[in-house]
Amino acid sequence: MIRIIIAEDQKMLRGAFASLLKFEDDFEVVAEVPDGQQAWEAILEHKPDVCLLDIEMPHINGLELAENIRRAGLPCKIMMVTTFARPGYLQKAMDAQVEGYLLKDEPIDCLIGAIRRVMKGERVVSTDLAAALFMKEENPLSERETEMLRLTREGMTTGDISKALFLTRGTVRNYLSSAIQKLGAESRQRAVTIAEEKGWL
Repeated sequence: MIRIIIAEDQKMLRGAFASLLKFEDDFEVVAEVPDGQQAWEAILEHKPDVCLLDIEMPHINGLELAENIRRAGLPCKIMMVTTFARPGYLQKAMDAQVEGYLLKDEPIDCLIGAIRRVMKGERVVSTDLAAALFMKEENPLSERETEMLRLTREGMTTGDISKALFLTRGTVRNYLSSAIQKLGAESRQRAVTIAEEKGWL
């Protein structure tokens, strides 16, 4: 019996996955949870064979959860199921050594087959995403520029960053301006989004 945990913040989709997987004689869904924190607790409690994780979840996202699972040395297989065909997300998932990365619009038969394949030791990536593995884009951002965007993502203003890093406001603005220019963005928030999508934050 393959014991599965489903972590998906959309209630309807989570229920649909669970209902369809329960039709399989060799599958048992041991927990269905709406966020990363509850997923982590369920993984520690149930010790599943497979974790189906959405990427964008509250509290702990799927990629962070995958890293936690690996750091803890837990033996479960990790499968990301996502709406996002973003090379950056895929690269981060590969870096976390996940066994599967599938798009949510794949037929359910693909998901069922993929679960069985990862249990046999294979790695499964949606065909639409496989090409992205060979198109890894070079990160143009310096370490400081990346740090500025990361702090901006956390909601810090130029003044906040200036105080936290003991830099002048002008220096902070210069770093942010350089990052925005390199990413071809029209604002610092857009630069954060672009860097996230490419897996540089």
